[in-house]
Amino acid sequence: MSDQILNIAGYRFVELPDRDELRDPFMNRCSALELKGTILLSPNGINFFLAGSDESVGEFIQFLESDKRFSGIQIKFSHTDYQPFRRMLVKRKKEIISLGMSEIKPLEFTGPYIQPAVFKQMMDEGEELLILDTRNDYETRIGTFEGAYELGISAFREFPQAIESIPEEYKSKTVVMYCTGGIRCEKASAVMINSGFEDVKQLEGGILG
Repeated sequence: MSDQILNIAGYRFVELPDRDELRDPFMNRCSALELKGTILLSPNGINFFLAGSDESVGEFIQFLESDKRFSGIQIKFSHTDYQPFRRMLVKRKKEIISLGMSEIKPLEFTGPYIQPAVFKQMMDEGEELLILDTRNDYETRIGTFEGAYELGISAFREFPQAIESIPEEYKSKTVVMYCTGGIRCEKASAVMINSGFEDVKQLEGGILG
């Protein structure tokens, strides 16, 4: 597997008042390591998708860990036999996942996580749940959980309006939501709680966890 490309992805909601000052150090380090991909930096967090050799990725993780704000980020690993990215980008953004609602702050509150094994047990026991797919419509076409409620959105910004289609009766029931890697659910769960849903849980790690 040494001739393959190591891919990593991770995120964290964390206050970054020095967002602008972080761009060049990240860009310089990734370029020196010949990594490719994208890093998003916002005043409220970091989100990254990078690919390179095992050694280069390892050195990047050491660099990341040198800042205590990024220490211990949950990182997803996979291998490919090709470089999936064309270049290296470090972007400064208002949000690391765009929603357009400044009042939604995962650092302050978000829905609790549920372990996949617990979720499976609830389904096996026939508990009445609303299984909510928060992904975009083109993602849901690839596959989804049986019986999941799909919102039919083309962009995450449509989520707050889309949940208005959910029957009122589900506001008092358990909602288990999932996305691809978990980041969208951090904000989506907070939106639902603000909208009156009483028991909103996030599938830990997303469907790629």
